[in-house]
Amino acid sequence: MRSSTVLTALLPTSIPSPDQGVWFVGPVPIRAYALCIVAGVVVCLWLSERRWQQRGGQPGLVYDVAVWAIPFGLVGARLYHVVSTPDAYFGADGSLINVLYVWRGGLGIWGAVLLGGVGAWIGTRRAGVRLPVFADAVAPGIVLAQAIGRWGNWFNQELFGQPTDLPWALSIDPALRPAGFEEFSTFHPTFLYECLWNIGVAVLVIGVDRWLRLGHGRAFALYVALYTLGRGWIEMLRIDDAEMIGPLRLNVWTSIIVFVLAVAYMVVSARLRPGRESSVWLAEREPADAASAESPAADPPADGSSSDRSANHRRARR
Repeated sequence: MRSSTVLTALLPTSIPSPDQGVWFVGPVPIRAYALCIVAGVVVCLWLSERRWQQRGGQPGLVYDVAVWAIPFGLVGARLYHVVSTPDAYFGADGSLINVLYVWRGGLGIWGAVLLGGVGAWIGTRRAGVRLPVFADAVAPGIVLAQAIGRWGNWFNQELFGQPTDLPWALSIDPALRPAGFEEFSTFHPTFLYECLWNIGVAVLVIGVDRWLRLGHGRAFALYVALYTLGRGWIEMLRIDDAEMIGPLRLNVWTSIIVFVLAVAYMVVSARLRPGRESSVWLAEREPADAASAESPAADPPADGSSSDRSANHRRARR
């Protein structure tokens, strides 16, 4: 009994929040939120490049497409946040200039996926490769980037959940507690919940992709479905201001709708286009040297028709 009391006294009763989230190098501010986003992007690019080459893609293309996808994604993420929490920008106490203050937090994943997808489409079309193959390759990297980026919320002491006294509760400074919750000092660390969930999603997508050899965008759809499944219940723990539609937050409704669409896509796609693409290239853009062999990750057709088409294609090019 005595040893148990000593152990309880030694163990922390909550997760502390950082004392600061910005450091200065001369006059230049270095913000932890931005560092977390950058670290997530680096990990995403590294893993995506590995998976892309495993699918038979040419080295370096992930970085070329990222030049388009990342800026589009950042703009989309900010726009979604502004639209989904308009009071801070258009309300009585809001200011439109706050839209530019990205370092204070406020990036919505759905806007990032939507406009980032537009940027990826532009990049893959310019390179002459199939967007669904590219999406399948980068899906685990994207969700890992989300996991790392969530630590920016920890540094900013934002987007936490309801009050709790669990051992892993998060301590929040009095000045940053929402109105009506001033008396509480510890809250659910929703940033940590989502980080751990996202890591699990990345591992599961990689594992299922290896097992079932997912193609035609189904690995990406699996990522979306699994992420929304976790985001829905995590979102319902949060107490930050959000647009409500009936009894649920806007992001909960978004998660429900996107989950249904992702699952429907996986089912329909598997029936219409089973298996995996035989090439990462668009049909009209496949190089001559790539046409002579299928992607190492491809499923060879049973009737050999693809091989015949490749042979005819090579003869035509000669």
